Amino acid sequence: MAVFFHTIDTEPQLKHKLALKRWIRDQILAENREVGTINVIFCSDAYLLEVNRTHLNHDYYTDIITFDYCQDKVVSGDLYISSERVLENSSTFKKSIQEETHRVIIHGVMHLCGYKDKTKSEALTMRKKEENSLLKIQEYISV
Repeated sequence: MAVFFHTIDTEPQLKHKLALKRWIRDQILAENREVGTINVIFCSDAYLLEVNRTHLNHDYYTDIITFDYCQDKVVSGDLYISSERVLENSSTFKKSIQEETHRVIIHGVMHLCGYKDKTKSEALTMRKKEENSLLKIQEYISV
């Protein structure tokens, strides 16, 4: 298993890194997949906007961009996360910054596991997967 946390131009308040790595691993294994290399990269809005423009031809802010490098059942990829969007989302959705960080991370992981969110049906399935995973995070943090 190889889950790595990085920062580019921001300093997120990320707690329980080892527990988060185990949680991510177990969520992938629960999808009957194997864990490859996953990079969780925290950055600013400006940095992620440039990634969005350069690689996806999108000109808007987002909380996460997932680059999928999966091969067969081996889950690998880069999750670029805007620390500023996470902060704003936590306020909007009345969640702690940690809770919102976990939600965004698992959202990216579920994309790597093959889940989409373009249609209403896909988005509903994705939200259920996220919620089920988020219910389990406390088991890892409290250990």
